[in-house]
Amino acid sequence: MRKTSIQAPTVLTEQRWRERAERHGERVDALVADHLRRRREGVRHPVEDFLFTYYNLKPAQLRRWHPGVGTVLAGRGARVRLEERFYTELPGGTVGLDTEAFLAARPVVAFVERLLSSVASRPPHLGCFGLHEWAMVYRTEQVRHDRVPLRLGREGTDKVVESHRIQCSHFDAFRFFTEPARPLNTLRPTREGQTAMDQPGCLHANMDLYKWAYKLTPAVPSELVVDCFEFAREIRTLDMRASPYDLTAWGYAPVRVETAEGKADYMRAQQDFAGRGAVLRERLLDVCRALREG
Repeated sequence: MRKTSIQAPTVLTEQRWRERAERHGERVDALVADHLRRRREGVRHPVEDFLFTYYNLKPAQLRRWHPGVGTVLAGRGARVRLEERFYTELPGGTVGLDTEAFLAARPVVAFVERLLSSVASRPPHLGCFGLHEWAMVYRTEQVRHDRVPLRLGREGTDKVVESHRIQCSHFDAFRFFTEPARPLNTLRPTREGQTAMDQPGCLHANMDLYKWAYKLTPAVPSELVVDCFEFAREIRTLDMRASPYDLTAWGYAPVRVETAEGKADYMRAQQDFAGRGAVLRERLLDVCRALREG
């Protein structure tokens, strides 16, 4: 048997943890039902597919409930978890996370804690206006959503890019810029420099809280993973409403960032996401600290 990951774990009775697992499953089922239906019907969605393609956690994996570090399961039914990776029997016959094994297999924990701490230490920078999506289609016919028209057409889209200051700080957005758009960005984000450049006002950095949550599964409580998933979906909606694509046929009204009014709307939403993202980021940092101190 291995020691528990923290000194005084929260012990859940079998009735309680089964109830939590059931509520979690119902919550996830409601969130992914439309995606699963579209997948069966072979229908692509320009907004929500991103949550299952760019982010690669499968719906069935999202549905699987884990208590997370610092919480252990009591009862005979908990012993089934011993067949799963990173679970171990603990003193008193409870079952919980094998912290030592998890840390040995997931060195990414140190990087995630460093990245999230760095982002949390900075003020949010606003004013990018979602122009990364515009830079991804600048002067090219090869657009990601080839079945969705550009709201301002090809020429109008290019003019928006050329008439604005592009200041994208997130590497995983910048790497999709077209070649003509790359020199227009005032920053040069790199994978190696991500810890130094990511900041809490960035929509993509906040969406990525979902990625870091599921990469640390099963150490992260599944309720937190789903909180991050819902947050990422909400941000993704703004990201695409502010994009050059015309999504009115899909039920999305545009945020017209090429106008003063649209810029103001975008910045208000961006500020709200920065504040809510800070709360989720701190909850993920609590997981990292618990792992490190276990």
